[in-house]
Amino acid sequence: MVSRVTTVAFQGIEAVPVDVQVMVGPGMVAFTIVGLPDKAVGESRERVRAALLASGLALPAKRVTVNLAPADLPKEGSHYDLPIALGIMAAIGAIPADMLADYVVLGELGLDGRLAPVAGVLPAAIGANGLGKGLICPADCGPEAAWADSEMSILAPRSLIQLANHFKGTQVLSRPAPKLRGPAGDLPDLADVKGQESAKRALEIAAAGGHNLLMVGPPGAGKSMLASRLPSLLPPLSPRELLEVSMIASLAGELADGRLTDRRPFRAPHHSASMAALVGGGLRARPGEVSLAHNGVLFLDELPEFQPQVLDSLRQPLETGETVIARANHRVTYPSRIQLITAMNPCRCGYAGEPGHVCRRGPRCAIEYQGRVSGPFLDRIDLRIEVPAVSASDLLAPGKAESSASVAARVAMARDIQRNRSRALGLGECPNARLPAGLVDEMTGMDAAGRSFLTDAANTLALSARGYHRVLKLGRTLADLDGADTVSRLHLAEALSLRGETVLRQAA
Repeated sequence: MVSRVTTVAFQGIEAVPVDVQVMVGPGMVAFTIVGLPDKAVGESRERVRAALLASGLALPAKRVTVNLAPADLPKEGSHYDLPIALGIMAAIGAIPADMLADYVVLGELGLDGRLAPVAGVLPAAIGANGLGKGLICPADCGPEAAWADSEMSILAPRSLIQLANHFKGTQVLSRPAPKLRGPAGDLPDLADVKGQESAKRALEIAAAGGHNLLMVGPPGAGKSMLASRLPSLLPPLSPRELLEVSMIASLAGELADGRLTDRRPFRAPHHSASMAALVGGGLRARPGEVSLAHNGVLFLDELPEFQPQVLDSLRQPLETGETVIARANHRVTYPSRIQLITAMNPCRCGYAGEPGHVCRRGPRCAIEYQGRVSGPFLDRIDLRIEVPAVSASDLLAPGKAESSASVAARVAMARDIQRNRSRALGLGECPNARLPAGLVDEMTGMDAAGRSFLTDAANTLALSARGYHRVLKLGRTLADLDGADTVSRLHLAEALSLRGETVLRQAA
């Protein structure tokens, strides 16, 4: 007799159905798993054997063959333990085989028969719902799975015995309830930052339109401090964004107790991060920092200290909003719509251009240091600002500056304007920074003076097509913050100054 249990394999955030076929028949006593299993799947033989024994069952003295179909799809992870165990139990008559047909199953078994949490339960639940099936998963993952659909059947036992008793009717497992992570502690407030009014203005603009930002300044000027306060200015995740972010976090195993949160991700990898750590990859093509920051912020401090190849690998995600990891045997795509915030010193010693400082290597120090960041990468950054050292008068000034709450209110107003405009064109929720190139001219609405000014500026500064469109998007954000319907010459002039085009040309 062959019993069948449905589970999933993960390709990116997509859950691909896998048919676990178990046959217990005559022949030499053996336990074999076929279908391209990896090391973790192959080792499930011992976990399943011990878990069944701890639950009062024992493998029969027969040949047990487990086939994971489709056989040419690589199977990775420990979540195949539970479907294999249930398939064996159904094959030997310990549980009714027909009751498993309505469920997708995943879970890791301990040697004592308890179920351990696994990664990817949320995308697995969404995939099961798409198949018209319920889900069986470990108890710790139940709240996470419950977010997929309020009507689907979900069983979240703590052990193999609990699940067997449920199928026999001697115990009833209740459906887990979805849980939301409580509000985190108070986020860092912008009111704590002394001085730096121009940098705060740039941070507000970046938050309002979802624009990428580069801050250049000496050590101790407050660049990292400013970046850490950006999450306090951003609006909470929409339901659709929350689901996308949580699916990626689930695959990475970063959902604590299966609880979701509406906070936008803020990822700040160290500058020693490898390409695989930043954009994803490795043996199992896991999501990298750029995907874990999806619909949130990726902060790269000490930008030139990153390997140039690692930085250039971000160019595609910044442009397309997704990361493609190609391997010889499979190709995986992860969503990666991020807001990039970067910070750097002007030179290796950190004080080039500062009054009273003379660099021992002269201009060559700054040229070589800044040259580690490629031009195509910089062209994808909308705002490039200088953050000078804070003066003693700013530090000693009494009182606090404007709080994050008041700035966030203006950001929310500008985002509402953008949301209404993009929805009218069928784009959903699309901030200005992600406007499609074909609609930029239509949605920015420049007046005649602004169009003439931008034409002259584009010719004088030799703006690329990408740079031209990004100036337009930045001008549209400035107009939204002012509540203006059209983008004026004043908005475009400020956009050009914030993009740092004039400063760059003069430096060259």
